[in-house]
Amino acid sequence: MIHELSMPALSSTMETGKIVTWLKNPGDRVEKGENILVVESDKADMDVESFHSGILASILVPAGESAPVGAPIALIAESEAEVAQAQEKAKALSAGAAPVAPPPAAPSASPAPAPTPALQNGSGSQRIVASPRAKKLAESLGIDLRTVRGSGPNGRIIAEDVERAAALSAPAVAAPSAPAPTSPTPVAVPLGETVPLSTLQAAVVRNMNASLGVPVFHVGYTITTDSLDHLYQQVKPKGVTLTALLVKAVAMTLEKHPLLNASYTEGGIHYKADINIAVAVAMEDGGLITPVLKQANRLDLYEISRRWKDLVERARRKQLQPEEYNSGTFTLSNLGMFGVDRFDAILPPNQGSILAIGASRPTVVATPEKAIAIRSQMQVNLTCDHRVIYGAHAAAFLQDLAQLIEHKVGSLTL
Repeated sequence: MIHELSMPALSSTMETGKIVTWLKNPGDRVEKGENILVVESDKADMDVESFHSGILASILVPAGESAPVGAPIALIAESEAEVAQAQEKAKALSAGAAPVAPPPAAPSASPAPAPTPALQNGSGSQRIVASPRAKKLAESLGIDLRTVRGSGPNGRIIAEDVERAAALSAPAVAAPSAPAPTSPTPVAVPLGETVPLSTLQAAVVRNMNASLGVPVFHVGYTITTDSLDHLYQQVKPKGVTLTALLVKAVAMTLEKHPLLNASYTEGGIHYKADINIAVAVAMEDGGLITPVLKQANRLDLYEISRRWKDLVERARRKQLQPEEYNSGTFTLSNLGMFGVDRFDAILPPNQGSILAIGASRPTVVATPEKAIAIRSQMQVNLTCDHRVIYGAHAAAFLQDLAQLIEHKVGSLTL
């Protein structure tokens, strides 16, 4: 029997998948449940296993090319006698439907590093190809995977390769873990040319087109941040980030305003049981992803910071699982680090609200005692689905958020 291996749906929004690398070559034996290729979905690279045992007779979609979900990408023959028959079938399939052309990679702003065995593997992929266990091990040991030679199929890096590299590396040359950059690195663009969207960019377009069909409104608020800034200076040496403080403040306020954590469905208003805060992160190669801090209201500042650091690092390596970026119930989008005063954020699918956060700036204000003072203030702007939330609900939420940040900020550390 000849089995078709189809492009899997690795997330609910995935329509097309790009093959990063094949872990097996034509003629190789494949066992059921064995990882056979790596696929780039909307926002992550994921291993795909075979549902059949047999011989990989023919690859229909080579590494670097894309195919729609459900389209055949390879044929597996159960026996040697059926390999030739599978190859004839592959010719017929290839003649009937060509794979989706892959988008060209955006050129880098600086000269690309010389390819290493980890980057230039046997399948022609230019991406670092490593098993999930190897990636996790490399992160914990501070090993740069670009310096590791893979011994797995088609040059894939496996855990043993990382352990070997760690044993050979002197402490002085071990790559230190650096904090995730707060903004995407500028890249050169091919002026005068049209560059097809990447898989991630296309996913963002689909989501935004769906979101723009929702009736939304915006409510702005000015929040004094002196107390928040003071607390941040106290907890920053302990590893707490400003993102963690904002996430915790919003999560605590949502406990009092569950309607802001709800979303519209055809059956009515869905009140979410958990408060999962998604935070927008720009990707260095284009696109946007929203890693999710699940049950943020139940976590302390230190745990939020630890989880956020891990999420961002894995997001930039495209290692997040779908539930780690599509399970948000409320989203934060912060452009304050760019000096932006205020902006409108587009509502994500299946959410009722998103909060846009601007920069905190020293501002001349009139005090309740009718004196003049300098206060640090930031402007926030809430986008809401008017089918679920009305203006008074949004205003009450922002008022309570401001009260917490301005006068009860100590509760964030409890």
